[in-house]
Amino acid sequence: MFETVLVANRGEIAVRVIRTLRSMGVRSVAVYSDADADARHVREADTAVRIGPAAASESYLSVERLLEAAARTGAGAVHPGYGFLAENAGFARACAEAGLVFIGPPADAIALMGDKIRAKETVRAAGVPVVPGSSGSGLTDGQLADAARGIGMPVLLKPSAGGGGKGMRLVRDAERLADEIAAARREARASFGDDTLLVERWIDRPRHIEIQVLADGHGGVVHLGERECSLQRRHQKVIEEAPSVLLDEETRAAMGEAAVQAARSCGYRGAGTVEFIVPGGDPSSYYFMEMNTRLQVEHPVTELITGLDLVEWQLRVAAGEPLGFGQDDVGFTGHAVEARICAEDPARGFLPSGGTVLRLREPQGDGVRTDSGLSEGTEVGSLYDPMLSKVIAYGPDRATALRRLRAALAETVTLGVQTNAGFLRRLLAHPAVVSGDMDTGLVEREVENLVSTDVPEEVYEAAAAVRLEALRPAAGGWTDPFSVPDGWRLGGTPKPAAFHLRVTDPVEHTPRGAHTVTGDRVSVTLDGVRHTFHRAADWIGRDGDAWHVRDHDPVAASLGRAGRAGADSLTAPMPGTVTVVKVAVGDEVSAGQSLLVVEAMKMEHVVSAPHAGTVTELDVAPGTTVAMDQVLAVIAPAEEETA
Repeated sequence: MFETVLVANRGEIAVRVIRTLRSMGVRSVAVYSDADADARHVREADTAVRIGPAAASESYLSVERLLEAAARTGAGAVHPGYGFLAENAGFARACAEAGLVFIGPPADAIALMGDKIRAKETVRAAGVPVVPGSSGSGLTDGQLADAARGIGMPVLLKPSAGGGGKGMRLVRDAERLADEIAAARREARASFGDDTLLVERWIDRPRHIEIQVLADGHGGVVHLGERECSLQRRHQKVIEEAPSVLLDEETRAAMGEAAVQAARSCGYRGAGTVEFIVPGGDPSSYYFMEMNTRLQVEHPVTELITGLDLVEWQLRVAAGEPLGFGQDDVGFTGHAVEARICAEDPARGFLPSGGTVLRLREPQGDGVRTDSGLSEGTEVGSLYDPMLSKVIAYGPDRATALRRLRAALAETVTLGVQTNAGFLRRLLAHPAVVSGDMDTGLVEREVENLVSTDVPEEVYEAAAAVRLEALRPAAGGWTDPFSVPDGWRLGGTPKPAAFHLRVTDPVEHTPRGAHTVTGDRVSVTLDGVRHTFHRAADWIGRDGDAWHVRDHDPVAASLGRAGRAGADSLTAPMPGTVTVVKVAVGDEVSAGQSLLVVEAMKMEHVVSAPHAGTVTELDVAPGTTVAMDQVLAVIAPAEEETA
């Protein structure tokens, strides 16, 4: 076994790998960029090495700097986690050339399965069923469009080199093919450095089911059962569970054997995942989609039902050990469900969020596990992936696991950064999820019922109560009567204190119920119902939801509007970087015209003109870093034509 392992990643996966290294008595080396100098994974490792500035391209994606860090610390192996360089064949080869063991599959297997076109051809030859689609690589835009029309709409555009839903586009209208192909290429190029695309038939109401495999260097290959990953938004998984309620024992065995054959076909070694698309109405008709040649984000649910530590087995296989068990030795007990906590704001269309973690509470306990890279004071920026942590629940049956996970999400507190925890809790209570009648389009169909943009009155009541208590004079000594917030007025009727507050729209709120403010909690009673919140600075939270309640100055706001009379401001929908600017000052634009593109956490957002008019101000250029709600441009409305 290795004495020292360098973890070439960050965040929750780095913390999770370090945990297993510690349990095995292996020394851990963390790496960090300037943005992560005080991150949790840095503090939990035995030692840590700075590898560059905040930009991933100059730090976490720098093979040279990672190898240098390994050499400086005497590491004998490198664990890539997932993301960044985990599926980079060049990195695996560079590790080998430097005398390091890459804790993952052989470079040739990574390269083969990383090319979705070659991967499909390889597993098809091994007898694994694949989704009908285009054949050959390097297809032009025209050839892709022709292939799509030949398959028949709707179709799915996919980057050949990618994964994680990046660059994928579902196209139902053939007239949209040109625009969608261009957008898919742009995102694929930005995410993977390769804009090669393929096109596949879209299967309506599909289930996404994947099989975990484990292979050693001695010919041993087993599968560790399936994971249901059908709850997705924008092709990104949000909830995963094991096992799937869809499969019977016969189908499970057949899909498991197909996954084993796929792994054998590429000479696989280590932990990997074979992903299948499954028609919900006919589970026996499953199709290979791709193979992820790394540890998956959702690996904890497999660990909980099998009792196996997958990171430990990654290390043992990489060190040359045989598995020591066969397929008949793998057992499955109970049920596990995982929720991904991401820095995103459901009320703003799930746009990436950011900020400083002011208050943190992560659930643990009977049947609950949290894998996290967070700590209080963590600065969540826009440079890296938005996933912050994972909450996983286990139980003897599915109903228990779901109930425990909903309760755990209600206990989750991440004030200072908007997350999707409350949204996920409501999703897990949806009747279709509870019954197991799911497909990959469920979240998108039901999202409006799971997200509310309305701010409950008790949130303003709690925020006002905090402000009211802050105005009260300290106990003891003389009190200036004019400083007491009791609404007393000279010669007039007392008027209760009122506060101008804003979450989205400004409101004026007068506290009207009993309240208690103690430390990081505030409780208010409205209409006989007591509501209790966590609080930190201007943040109020409960049941996984959080609200940033700011003070609002109506006079300053009025003056600000007057200064912009006759013009409409376009603001940044999220903290990020402006990557594309399509207009200049003086340009005439039409309503809905695409003007700028803002990118954050590997996500692009197009900023469009709200109406026809003229660009009178343009405050950004490509490469400009912007804060949420920062003014980007101003469009003066076009004068209406008169009869």
